[in-house]
Amino acid sequence: MHREGVAALSAFGIAALIFSVGVWMGGGWVVQIIAGICWFLTLFTLYFFRDPERNSNEPENKIISPADGKVIEIFDTDENEFFHDKVKKVGIFMSPADVHVNRAPISGRVTYFRYQKGRFMRANLADAATENEQTIIGLEGERQKLLFKQIAGFVARRVCCDIREGHEVRRGERIGMIKFGSRVDLYFPLDVAVKVQLNQRVRAGESIIGEF
Repeated sequence: MHREGVAALSAFGIAALIFSVGVWMGGGWVVQIIAGICWFLTLFTLYFFRDPERNSNEPENKIISPADGKVIEIFDTDENEFFHDKVKKVGIFMSPADVHVNRAPISGRVTYFRYQKGRFMRANLADAATENEQTIIGLEGERQKLLFKQIAGFVARRVCCDIREGHEVRRGERIGMIKFGSRVDLYFPLDVAVKVQLNQRVRAGESIIGEF
């Protein structure tokens, strides 16, 4: 379980126990309903903040997915913040049912970091990539360079990122999470071979997105 869920789990769990004691002591139907709601929220919190172990034995020239979800965009675009050039973009939409822990797609140093306040449009809309609240992270390895964004959505209104400029990360390392449905976009050079297709399901830390 990701640490971001510990406070909510504790609150819902304690409330569930208190109201369950009330039910055991003869509380009425209102107490029973509240107890049921508290247990539902406790189980939902456990499910949503799950953080399974993921490993990849692929060579370091492979880009692994930073998020669980569905590939909703693959196209060439101009990127004027980090690359200042035309690049390949892959967008991954994360539904509320997906694991929301994000992982580093390549190994390297964080050479660019910016937090952007913004709107909370539905994450699967194209304009969400530029208009929504997000963190923008540039990574550089020995011969690799990649930009990716954690983008908040209509329900997801908090982006949690554990890395900043100057940090060294390993491919597959946990770097944060986005709560309750969102998206992660990747930008990399045009000569990188894309290894996914539109509507394909991917898993953070395991699925191959591209190859340098």
